[in-house]
Amino acid sequence: MKLKYLILLTVSILVIGIDQATKLFVNKVMDLHSSITVVQNFFNITYMRNKGAAFSFLSNFNYRIPFFILVSLVAVVVIISVIYKLRPDQKFAALSLSLILSGALGNLIDRVRLGEVIDFLDAHWYEHHWPAFNVADSAICVGVFLLAIDMFLEEQRQKKQKD
Repeated sequence: MKLKYLILLTVSILVIGIDQATKLFVNKVMDLHSSITVVQNFFNITYMRNKGAAFSFLSNFNYRIPFFILVSLVAVVVIISVIYKLRPDQKFAALSLSLILSGALGNLIDRVRLGEVIDFLDAHWYEHHWPAFNVADSAICVGVFLLAIDMFLEEQRQKKQKD
């Protein structure tokens, strides 16, 4: 098996497994909108449900579920096709794209199963809260950040090869 596919499989199993396990746990042991303080004035576990995308975007859109499922499926196809085209030396890009794909699939599972996404990670500074998020969201953000770094490094490699 090619290394990029091994990375994809390993990351996907880990991220989706942790994402779904944490969401199931929070759903089972907490009441909706209840909160557990982890670090005073900084971090809570707060059980929320998000019908929209990031920051509840499109949460009142009538066709939001089919729309988000379609967008997720298109993203999955695009990411898999990009991974397929990666060179064998692009392990960092494979890792980044695998994180993004896994996060998209984790939230897609919620949308198909529940019609909404379970969020529970609540970062805040005293009363100033960032919108609640989950493991899948974190994987997407980390993946995008790492992909941006990889794209910058790839550009630097290309420039050096031309010189």
